[in-house]
Amino acid sequence: MSVNPEQSALYVTATIGGQLFGVPIGRVQDVFVPGRMTPVPLAAAEIAGLINLRGRIVTMIDMRQRLGLPDGAYALAPMAIGVEWRGESYGLLIDQIGEVVMLPSAGREPPPANLDVRFARVAAGVHRLDERLLTMLDVDRVIEGAAENLAA
Repeated sequence: MSVNPEQSALYVTATIGGQLFGVPIGRVQDVFVPGRMTPVPLAAAEIAGLINLRGRIVTMIDMRQRLGLPDGAYALAPMAIGVEWRGESYGLLIDQIGEVVMLPSAGREPPPANLDVRFARVAAGVHRLDERLLTMLDVDRVIEGAAENLAA
């Protein structure tokens, strides 16, 4: 299938709790293996901690917690997708990074009514791939909800 670049968008794919998600490539600042995290006192469980990434303080959001998925031992070292929101740096802690895919804009669908409500809260839409459903994350919704849970 050939995709017209003018009628498509690039997404970085990631697996979280066995589910496939996509983040618009324009929102991705970095992909990295997080170092030692400093806990944030009184923060919600979805705030995994803070790290120093090349001189910037990055708030790490545990996407399993954010999505209400069960805690699980990471099969490999956890990865993170770095994003920026309102001038601050955030890292979305994921199980595994995937590939960059170009998806046709016409293939984007609104979240279906039967999409798990935990995913629908942060979904910008879905794409049906060959054998899987890719849930496109709305980065603003992901971080807005998590940022509310930072200790004041």
